[in-house]
Amino acid sequence: MENQKVLDLVKELVKRLISQPQNPNPNTPNSQNPNSSRFNQSLSYAIRILSSRMTPSISSDEAAMAESIKRLLFSQGKSSDALSFSEIYSKFALKNGPGSINNKWAVLYLLRVVSEDRNLSKKQCNSLVSRGLPAISDIPSSGNYRGCSEKGVGCDGGVVMISKEPENSRDIAFREFVSLLREENEVSEEVLVRDVLYVCQGIDGSYVKFDKKVNGYVLSDLVTVPRATRVMVGKLCELGVLFRRVTGYISESMSRFPASDVGTVGQAFCAALQDELSDYYKLLAVLEVQAMGPIPLVSDAVISENYLSLRRLMIWFAEPVVKMKLMAVLVDSCKVLKGGAMAGAIHVHAQHGDPLVHEFMKCLLRRVCSPLFEMVRSWVLEGELEDIFSEFFVVGQPVKAESLWREGYRLHAGMLPSFISPSLAQSILRTGKSINFLRVCCEDRGWADAATEAAAAAGTTTGRGGLGYGETNALELLVAEASKRIDKHLLDVIYNRYKFKEHCQAIKRYLLLGQGDFVQYLMDIVGPELSEPANTISTFKLASLLETAIRSSNAQYENADVLDRLRVKMMPHNTGDRGWDVFSLDYDAGVPLNTFFTESVMTGYLRIFNFLWKLRRVEHALISAWKTMKPNCISSHTFIILQNAIKIKLLSTLRRCQVLWDEMNHFVSNFQYYIMFEVLEVSWSNFSNEMEAAKDLDELLAAHEKYLHSIVEKSLLGEKSQSLHETLFVLFDLIMRFRSLADRLYEGIYELQTRSSVSENKTKLSRQLSSKSEGRKALTQQAFKFLSTMSQELDDVGKKYSSLLTGFISQLPIQQHIDLKFLLFRLDFTEFYTQSRQGT
Repeated sequence: MENQKVLDLVKELVKRLISQPQNPNPNTPNSQNPNSSRFNQSLSYAIRILSSRMTPSISSDEAAMAESIKRLLFSQGKSSDALSFSEIYSKFALKNGPGSINNKWAVLYLLRVVSEDRNLSKKQCNSLVSRGLPAISDIPSSGNYRGCSEKGVGCDGGVVMISKEPENSRDIAFREFVSLLREENEVSEEVLVRDVLYVCQGIDGSYVKFDKKVNGYVLSDLVTVPRATRVMVGKLCELGVLFRRVTGYISESMSRFPASDVGTVGQAFCAALQDELSDYYKLLAVLEVQAMGPIPLVSDAVISENYLSLRRLMIWFAEPVVKMKLMAVLVDSCKVLKGGAMAGAIHVHAQHGDPLVHEFMKCLLRRVCSPLFEMVRSWVLEGELEDIFSEFFVVGQPVKAESLWREGYRLHAGMLPSFISPSLAQSILRTGKSINFLRVCCEDRGWADAATEAAAAAGTTTGRGGLGYGETNALELLVAEASKRIDKHLLDVIYNRYKFKEHCQAIKRYLLLGQGDFVQYLMDIVGPELSEPANTISTFKLASLLETAIRSSNAQYENADVLDRLRVKMMPHNTGDRGWDVFSLDYDAGVPLNTFFTESVMTGYLRIFNFLWKLRRVEHALISAWKTMKPNCISSHTFIILQNAIKIKLLSTLRRCQVLWDEMNHFVSNFQYYIMFEVLEVSWSNFSNEMEAAKDLDELLAAHEKYLHSIVEKSLLGEKSQSLHETLFVLFDLIMRFRSLADRLYEGIYELQTRSSVSENKTKLSRQLSSKSEGRKALTQQAFKFLSTMSQELDDVGKKYSSLLTGFISQLPIQQHIDLKFLLFRLDFTEFYTQSRQGT
């Protein structure tokens, strides 16, 4: 119904357009008759126009079209018509609903076009359009329009007649275009396509060849082609340049294999690149088949789409170019790299947002990192370092068994790939070291069961191929499980089989002089021997004295294995050194305990022993002096025959000696208390706690080194306490000098006492008063001179000692690296030295 209504309207429009002039020719048939041939031809032509897809080249804006019509009317001086049109359009635009026109813009556009055509028909008879449609009265059945002129365009009664172009005019135009192209192109597109395919395989074509100057493929300037074609060929040839770089790297690397600068990772990289190139070769084979077909012209009917043009090559090469560019970048960045460094450099390029690039790099890295992950698996689960070409980030070197843990293996930071964190690398290193330490130093095989349990807990196998790139979580889990189990097994072996804690206690008792009765007895029996010159002392005799001290003290109940390791050691000595200066004890830990008690560690223990031995010797000297002084304190009654001045001098000297001994004994006793309890016992307590908390051998080594360092620093033996250390040893020397003075003093008193007794007995026998007087006088002079000398020397020692001790105590509060406030409190609890320093 709707279609019939539209058809009726079109018929009415055609009737009005082909209406006859005012004086029609009577011989001319009535064209408005629906049965006339002109009406039928005009109607069919109108329907064909309305059914076509021709659209105007302007936007469908209704308001803009109405405004354009009004401006046109105003420009023609038809203001009243413009106002009338505006009023009619307002009513027309408001009509909506059933029976209204939906496409109002099209109606306005039609009216404007009809108006413009009428204006043109008045000015030119040869107008293409008159009153909307051409006159079709003279249109023959052949379909070619003929007009009143020879050119095919004419006018008849105001109606323009248009001659229709031949139906094959489009084909003629295309043939002219093709002939034009052939004149511009010296080389056909098929030949260029074939050359491009050759170039993409690294082979020079007939017209496209490699130019070393520009380091790329170029189309010869002698070949005449359009600029657009030349640019397109240049872009396509970029793939050939990239291909040459990749294949050149592969050929060079594989020709040098098995050189150490290529390695297994480099070989895997080349194999992965070769696999990618295999897919690339397959694509080129498909394209070569398509290139055999002719490229159809635009006017030709395309029978088959199996042909290849330069534009099609651009589409085909879109993805290969991306991959080849990436491979070229990789080979450029990996030319001087190998092993883990190469894997890390490739991994950096995998951090890309493009899914195509990301997936390509992921597949490539699986192949490249396969040897590297196999090295990790072998090292973590078997302790084997399968690194022929030095590609692994764990490096081993031949060392002695005692240095295996510390120096046998280390991390090579340059070979550590970026996808393995430093902490994970440390765990990997420690796990493999633990296996080798158990196997070589401990001669233990229990680690194999622990490795199997770790692999089972991590959900992998102990065989090859269990790990790969992208499985970082699995790698971390495997390393964590293996590290936990193997480290635990290693600590169990160190604690239970090799009695590490018991040996540490033995060193504390004997080298750090914690076994009091043993130390005291040893010092008593070796004292006479050590007072001799160092070059005259026999080591064998000292060893026998050590054995005697062990059997005479509670040390005899010590484990036999511990006592067998305790030995006498004589340090290098110089001329004039006494045995006290070179005597020391040594402890032979043996393998694997010498990993803890290395040569440097034992040197630290030796320093501490020498310091403590010096302190004990000073204490022993004061005790010996006291033993000499105490029974002679009442010996002054023997000098009754002497003058009162001599008696007073003697008593003052003895009192000065006693007071000085008290000061020195106070210092030595409190300092020794500080060393034995605040230093040794506190450090041992902390070490015991850290020993229990240690989870691997590195933590146990760190705890032991911290224990030794703590003793060295708190004992004032560290570099930061150098001034205190020097002052302390000067004080020790003064105390030893005082002991010599005390011995000389009381030896002199003994001698004077003996001479006084002999002189008195001779006087009684001879009964000669003159001789008695002369003997007393000589004895008095000798006693006064001796006591004056001794008093002066004691005063010198006392002054030096007080000065040094005051300076030593004044330095204690300003030490920042250690806490010495407890030592300061014990030495100066009455603030005597502080006040004396302030008074000075």
